[in-house]
Amino acid sequence: MALSDPLLLPAGTEFTPDDLIFYADRDNRSLDEALAGAEVLVSCPHSGALIPSELAPFLAPEFTRRLQFDFTDCSTGPIVRRWAEIDPRIVYVENPHPRMVRDPHRARPTDLCADLTEAFARVRAAGPYQRVDLTGVDAIRPVTFSFFPLLREPDGEDGIRQLADTFADVAARGLEVYERTRDELIRRMVDLAFEKARAGGRRVEFTTLSFHDTMNTTTTRDGAVNVERAPADRLPAVVALSNRGDHEGNPRGENPVTMAPADLRALADAHRAGFAVDDAAAVALNQPYLGSQEIISAGAHFTELASRAAAAGVALAAVQAEFRREFLLGPTLTAELHEPGVGWPNADPDHVDEVARACKASWDSYRNR
Repeated sequence: MALSDPLLLPAGTEFTPDDLIFYADRDNRSLDEALAGAEVLVSCPHSGALIPSELAPFLAPEFTRRLQFDFTDCSTGPIVRRWAEIDPRIVYVENPHPRMVRDPHRARPTDLCADLTEAFARVRAAGPYQRVDLTGVDAIRPVTFSFFPLLREPDGEDGIRQLADTFADVAARGLEVYERTRDELIRRMVDLAFEKARAGGRRVEFTTLSFHDTMNTTTTRDGAVNVERAPADRLPAVVALSNRGDHEGNPRGENPVTMAPADLRALADAHRAGFAVDDAAAVALNQPYLGSQEIISAGAHFTELASRAAAAGVALAAVQAEFRREFLLGPTLTAELHEPGVGWPNADPDHVDEVARACKASWDSYRNR
């Protein structure tokens, strides 16, 4: 295998919920015990990187290992796994499949074949390597966010159907296990929050955190990830926290927020303390992203429970954390990716531990506000 070749999962790989859930002292504690002591469910919908072998025939020949990993949030997985090891107040659920299988942070397509047909048509009309708007049809993208080829365009309707069916079959063994597991964990942790409130007579919080990263540069044809994004698309120095609100966390008109504005501002202050930043702007709210499907879905569910939660003294919230990938990688790995290449560097364990401990410190500070 060449360094440029994408890394693949063995054909037929099937994941179970136990493969996807991480928490402190997992060898000696049950999941029930972990959930009873946790207040935050962290999900990483884009942390998976290895491509199921069944999808290899559909990959564009230009799709290198660097493009493969750049199209994921693979830096998030090691950090949140480590955070879960050291923080008994969180439980972590991880998507084992890359977002190319189907992006769980997008609304699930009602007609995947129609969406794929439209997506390929838009890419074809834009031309090779050209910017293309895939809004509404990007649950499975034919191109990366740098507009590099990802999937070969199939021949005709039969080819589209074969692609859609293969992707759906693969998703059932990993991505859909993640989605069901995430949703079941949310349900169980919400129920536990109400039980704790009844038993303790105190305010109880449960937050679901969708954890992501984005790089402030995009990729060139020689593999260097060094083209600066437009200023409006750049992440702050550390993280953007989102509740679907404005830059202060307040609602945008009639649009609901997924976390109370005052709580989001407190969470931002806690991250400034936990990550020991000198510039408050290193932690921003709802910029450049408002937050997508995971917090939209959870927020809608929590809105349905709002009256019951208020009466019980339960605070339910959904928030997205979009970290600057350069910050999660560290300066050495970032510098490597700024140079031409086809591979992807391994995570630095010391840096992973440092960031994980800062995540824990941030949420400890938030809980103790």
